[in-house]
Amino acid sequence: MITVSNLYKNYGKLEVLKNIQLNIAKGEVVSIAGASGAGKTTLLQIMGTIGNPDKGKVFINNIDVFSLRGKTLANFRNKHIGFVFQFHNLLAEFTAVENICIPAFIANERQSKAEKRAKEILSFLNLEERANHKPSQLSGGEQQRVAIARALINNPDVILADEPSGNLDSKNRDEIHKLFFKLRDTFGQTIVIVTHDKNLAETADRKIIMSDGKIIDNKT
Repeated sequence: MITVSNLYKNYGKLEVLKNIQLNIAKGEVVSIAGASGAGKTTLLQIMGTIGNPDKGKVFINNIDVFSLRGKTLANFRNKHIGFVFQFHNLLAEFTAVENICIPAFIANERQSKAEKRAKEILSFLNLEERANHKPSQLSGGEQQRVAIARALINNPDVILADEPSGNLDSKNRDEIHKLFFKLRDTFGQTIVIVTHDKNLAETADRKIIMSDGKIIDNKT
């Protein structure tokens, strides 16, 4: 599903990624671990096409993503990639359903169809009773599940998550961890998670360890 080839990224004289080679299969749940500054988030951003490499290629489902430009790339990202971040980034003035629908509206989906899909996902996540609640009316765990629902709305091939449980207490953290595997088993998504959480990293199908801009371990 994802192939990264000869990937390099510099910020000035700082080498952030150094010749990254990586293959991730369809339906895998892969964790990327390592110390702060190892290049994990930069790699995730480039795989998600919200960052650009200085050199190298990224293929998603056999498509060379950086051969796409402008609106074509934005449309590809919107349709095929879902993002989950440490801080949920929900819009405070919108309800849960409205927040979830935003990527679908960007894809020009009809409001009625988008809202129906959003409510189906909320039901799957046991949040149907929170559909019309705004973020301030939701707990931290509920906010993050709404953010995950937003990532799912366009049924993407890939979900990329950056420290998705880093801002949660232990109970909600465990629930979010279990949820990623449930999503994979139910919807078949390929999921890549950057995390400092040892338990989440170890329970993934494969754990990738980065250090100083390089992959130093890539094991099941």
